[in-house]
Amino acid sequence: MPAPFRIEGYAIVSSDGMIADARAAFPQTLTFEADKQFYARELDRVDAVIQGRNSHEGQANSPLRRRLVLTRRVAGIAPDADHPNAMLWNPAGASLIEACAALGLTAGTLGVVGGMDVFDLFLHVGYDAFHLSRAGKVQLPGGVPVFSQLRSGRSPEDVLAQFGLTPGPVQVLDEANTVTLVKWTRKPAA
Repeated sequence: MPAPFRIEGYAIVSSDGMIADARAAFPQTLTFEADKQFYARELDRVDAVIQGRNSHEGQANSPLRRRLVLTRRVAGIAPDADHPNAMLWNPAGASLIEACAALGLTAGTLGVVGGMDVFDLFLHVGYDAFHLSRAGKVQLPGGVPVFSQLRSGRSPEDVLAQFGLTPGPVQVLDEANTVTLVKWTRKPAA
């Protein structure tokens, strides 16, 4: 994504790369206190959150955050009647720049929090960074993958590398539950 926006993705996945269970619901088994604290700190620093209509971070500051909710229910951009700080956005009918302008943003950091279609869209827009947490002891057979490419046997790491991101060091968030975090970043253009 060209300036003036920085795009950062945030996901916790199971050991098999899933962000939701077979019913497409975020399972309690992917909730870990250290990851929740990291996630809350990160979202408090972004200028707007971008999510699918079924995604929500469910934190104390959530109602205060500006957000774009991706949906096909509107032609382009429309106010979200249920959330005063949110706009509904259909990328087929309006650009990201137009959607951000509707939120009152002309620059800043956008935090992409999912679901799969949203994560996929921003692979093509271009992440500057992707914060990938992994719950090493959790498996979600038949679940919803973080990226659609996982359905063809790829890992989240394979997909991020394919789209030009490089992994940083592995941080252990919860040793007992084997929860790790890797920040994948795009090298700045020379």
